[in-house]
Amino acid sequence: MMMLASRLQNNNNPRKSPGNHTKSKRFIGYFLLFFSLLALLTALITAFIDPLQFYHRPSWYTPLLSEEERYQNPGLAKNYDYDNIIIGTSMTENFLPSQVDASLGGTTLKLSMEGSTVDEHYKIAKLALETGKVKQVLWGLDYFSLKLATAEDEEDFPDYLYDGKLWTDYKYWFNSSVFKQLISSIKNNLSGEAKQDLEYLYNWNNKVVFGKQYVAESYLMACDKELDYGTNEESIEQIKGYFNTYIRPLLEEYPDVQFSFYYPPYSVMRQVAWFASNPVRFNNQLVMRQWIFEQFEQFPNVKLYDFQAEADWTFNLDLYKDLSHHNGEVNTWIAEAIGQDNSKYRVTSSNIKALNSSLESQAESAVMDNNGKVYRSSVQVNGLPLALNIRLVQGNKELWLPAKDIGTALGASITWDAATKTVSLTSAENTVTMTVGSVKALVNGKALTIDAAPLLAGGKVLVPLAFVAEQLGWNVSSEKEGEWLRYNLSTSDNAGTLKNQP
Repeated sequence: MMMLASRLQNNNNPRKSPGNHTKSKRFIGYFLLFFSLLALLTALITAFIDPLQFYHRPSWYTPLLSEEERYQNPGLAKNYDYDNIIIGTSMTENFLPSQVDASLGGTTLKLSMEGSTVDEHYKIAKLALETGKVKQVLWGLDYFSLKLATAEDEEDFPDYLYDGKLWTDYKYWFNSSVFKQLISSIKNNLSGEAKQDLEYLYNWNNKVVFGKQYVAESYLMACDKELDYGTNEESIEQIKGYFNTYIRPLLEEYPDVQFSFYYPPYSVMRQVAWFASNPVRFNNQLVMRQWIFEQFEQFPNVKLYDFQAEADWTFNLDLYKDLSHHNGEVNTWIAEAIGQDNSKYRVTSSNIKALNSSLESQAESAVMDNNGKVYRSSVQVNGLPLALNIRLVQGNKELWLPAKDIGTALGASITWDAATKTVSLTSAENTVTMTVGSVKALVNGKALTIDAAPLLAGGKVLVPLAFVAEQLGWNVSSEKEGEWLRYNLSTSDNAGTLKNQP
């Protein structure tokens, strides 16, 4: 009886039943088979609809081109027809391919990526070059793009669309955004909306407002930001390493492709902000401009063009929406100049030093008023030039400089009250006191009204040079003709004549 009870007990325990165990295994097998078939079906559907046109250009509907450049560019590079490609940051996004075609010949495909870095440029350029279609590359070479993507940006970059490995494409097959893009494409097709074309893809020229007032606003903000940027600049050796890793190999591997690199023309105030608040970056830029040319000079299939010292463009702040980004008209001028191989912009061994000197001179002397009008300025103190860091024109075309710089140049002591934002400069028996935001000044205890109020920029308080110097007993003479503002400060009764500055 005990044996029979034991058998009955075993038969009633499902964990001990061979039949239940077999059913569980069969269920798991069916589930895995179903899941595998579902995954395969999803992958096939994604490859068939292919909204990013990564594998082919679907014929049964017109995919809506994505503005996500890092995701859209691989499909364009693999499956569209072209002879020329455009590589670069947002500085290259306003090129119109038809205008580049007219200047360079052939058919142009824009593969720009906003905020991109040199490793990202390499990936898309390499992908396009491997197709064998490319005859010319137009590459906007920004100094600040000659670095690697941050760890966060690198994690977000879709490497699986660039690596040529089928087994990594699952990230594309099972990406929900793919189906969102499909839905957008179908809606666009059914609504009869105008079809996107490559001419204006990624182009932001008509989406923003340009004007010198916006550059003026950006300049004061940039003076503060550059103080932080200057503490973590890449070294010259690092930048050279990035060039040798991500640019040189393409030039060596594709000797039959013509590479036209160019330095984009930022507004002159971009260069001023670097020169004044981030001299490490500005100086590194000058060094790299020449070093990069020397590398390019080794390759017969490479030309370099420099538009950064073109004052007709860079001093016209109405062409810009901020310190760096110019409008599409400038892109047209760039394409035309490169198409003509214009000797004014073509960098050679005989002009590279002159181009660097011109850019440095502009960065040293350019100064802007509150409305965005640009002047060139120079200051001499007892016949010696005064280096101008952060500066601004206010009031009646008066030059405003950091109180500390003025005090040092004039031999005055300086006190700063952070609580009241008040600065005082004292020399001999004279004291000038001013407060940020106030047009009232105290000179030896007497209240005077100045043309404009002192302000803070780049962590420094800016005060009027001529006013302070005169109140401290200096002789001041000035010339304010045309684009030049020249000041001569002298301790003698005879201020002398101003020296012409280049």
